[in-house]
This record gives sequence, C-alpha cells and structure tokens, in this order.
Amino acid sequence: MKKYKPTSPGRRGMTVVDYSVLTKAKPEKKLTKKLVQKAGRGNLGRITVRHQGGGHKKKYRLIDFNRSDKIDIPAKVAAIEYDPNRSCFIALLYYKDGEKRYVLSPEGLKVGDEIICQEKALVAIGNRMELKNIIPGSQVYNVELTPKKGGQIVRSAGSSAQVMSRDGGFIHLKLPSGEVRMIRENCMASLGQLSNFEHNMVVIGKAGRSRWMGKRPTVRGSAMNPCDHPHGGGENRQSIGLRRGPKTPWGKLAYGVKTRKKKHSDKLIIKKRVKKKRK
Repeated sequence: MKKYKPTSPGRRGMTVVDYSVLTKAKPEKKLTKKLVQKAGRGNLGRITVRHQGGGHKKKYRLIDFNRSDKIDIPAKVAAIEYDPNRSCFIALLYYKDGEKRYVLSPEGLKVGDEIICQEKALVAIGNRMELKNIIPGSQVYNVELTPKKGGQIVRSAGSSAQVMSRDGGFIHLKLPSGEVRMIRENCMASLGQLSNFEHNMVVIGKAGRSRWMGKRPTVRGSAMNPCDHPHGGGENRQSIGLRRGPKTPWGKLAYGVKTRKKKHSDKLIIKKRVKKKRK
C-alpha cells in the first residue's frame, strides 16, 4: 500500500495499491476487445442503475476462467498485469502449444513460474484441478458451480474459499462470506488466494478519483424532499422515522432484508452466510 504526503486536502489520507509487483504496462492487443460504457442505462435509454457514468476509457481483457480445453498443457507466466475491469491482478500465460491467454493471478505467482490444469495436478499456487483431488483445508479460487462451465465464484481481490470435506460426490466448501456450500466433486478450482488483498484498504481521498472510476455523485435520501424519497423532508437533520425501517427511493425495504429468492440450489447450502453487523 502506497501513502501520499498531505500536500493538499485531497492527498491527505489518500492511499493507492502498490503496483510494483506488475511487470507489464500495456495489455496483449489480441486478448482485448472494445468495452462500450452504458452509463447505467438500459435498452430504452433510461437510467436503470444510478450513479454510473463517465470514467476513464478502458479495454476489456479476455480472461480464461475455464482452462478445461488446456488440460495437461503446461503454461509459463510471462507477465503480471493490471486489469481495470476487476479488483485482482491478471497473469499472461504462454502455453507450450504457442497460445497466449489471460488468467486471474493468485498471490505469490511470479514471472517464469509454470502452472498447469489437470484432473490431478501438483499442489502448487495457480495449478487447477478437480475439487475431489484437492487436500481438505486448502485455499482455492475461481471455483466452478457446474462442471466445464468455468469459474463463477471466488474471483475478487484477496478472496479464497476453503475445502472442508468430501461427502457422497460433493465437496463442502467454505466461501469468503462464511457460507458453507456443497459443490460437485468434478468441478474445478485453482489453488491459492487471489492477488491484491489490500484492495479493500484503499482510501479514495477525493471525489474526482471516484469520477475517474465511473462513479457519479450519490445524494442521501434524507437530504431530498418527501416527493423524491421516503426519507426526505423535515426542517433540519432528521432520523428516518419510518415504522418498518429504511427504504429505497421506490419504497422497498432496505438494510437487513433478504433479497435472495428461492432457488433450486438452496438445498446445496449447508450453512448460510454470516450476517455482518452494521456499525
């Protein structure tokens, strides 16, 4: 983590991630594509997600979350790069068959390291294999929920899941949220913990830096008029004062309300995630 000297009010307390671990500045041209920014607007041109728009122009890096078509083909790490579309770093791989691909980079992976995707691979950071062949207690990331579909969960900076046990064709996996879930034993996962674990400690410092990231200003509901928000109105600073608790601008309950709908996969959840207490 890099800290700045307080040369201005915006710099005071501002921190950024230490990018000295990165080895390449520009991305591989053939592994990028144009990213059209929608500014939070849907197919009718109306805002469907608030507080989005602007920001620096960026290209999308094509990440291989699957690697199932590269089984038993070793790859060498050519570079560790920054990706503006995700919180963790990415690694550029040179496969022995001559192909280049991007994958999520775990903590501790270095340029020159060799990694492989196999049904049963060596226990080494970055190697990918089936969950049934991973030792209980190991840390994994980029985990599949459906075999051959590619990693869908545990993909953000510094995150990892823990392999608990094996039972009747399923693996018990403890997710970063604290939820314990059953996943099929032939689903694949990569070994290790994802890079850039200091990501959640970054202090933005000034409003302009949020605008660079494509985040537009957010107005508190209590600062609005009653016609604009359920929390609005009052002469001075007011409490929410609603019988059923805080609400969204459209009157739906917020904070502490369950948003997950009933799904067929609910039966695979052994222990629900730990609810964090609000400060």
